[in-house]
Amino acid sequence: MTGVKIDVWWDLIERARAAVGERADDRDPPGDPLVPVLTTLLSELEAAEIIAFAQLLIRVRDSAYRWPLWNAAQLIEGGCGDDGFRDFRGGLVLLGRTTFTRAVADPDSLAELPVVARMSREEQGWIGCEDLSYAPREAYGRVQGETDSFDAVMEATVPGLDRPGRPAGENWDVDDEEETRRRLPRLAALFIDQES
Repeated sequence: MTGVKIDVWWDLIERARAAVGERADDRDPPGDPLVPVLTTLLSELEAAEIIAFAQLLIRVRDSAYRWPLWNAAQLIEGGCGDDGFRDFRGGLVLLGRTTFTRAVADPDSLAELPVVARMSREEQGWIGCEDLSYAPREAYGRVQGETDSFDAVMEATVPGLDRPGRPAGENWDVDDEEETRRRLPRLAALFIDQES
């Protein structure tokens, strides 16, 4: 698995989701079960494979660094800064490859998710997941008994990754309700029109 292929990478996410079962989409703290299960699966890998997973996690999250998705996150979460959007994209990863890929291509597709419908009614539910960022490091620590070498490798390789300097796609003022209705009609129906 060294140099982790994308299909193998997503398979780890799907294996964790399958192990958790019906709670796979539950990011509400406390007790989010998915990240601990994923961390355990990662700790079954060799150290170099865990690092490769962490590097690919950055790339996958970066692939979703897009204005339309960020505006969708702002609408869903009632605001979303830089760190919040990183966590939102991490939570999208945990929703699985199909949901993630579809949301990147069509952020309005998020309106179909039960958790988003619950959030629009201000019921329990959340997408963002900060803890995913720490899972590879924790797994590495279990395998190696230390994390200093993980930190050193990541610090050395991350600057060399071709990372986006700014979000891709066209931005707009998400507070402009008319424009948001035009660009995200299904999400607007849940988060703007229900408030009116």
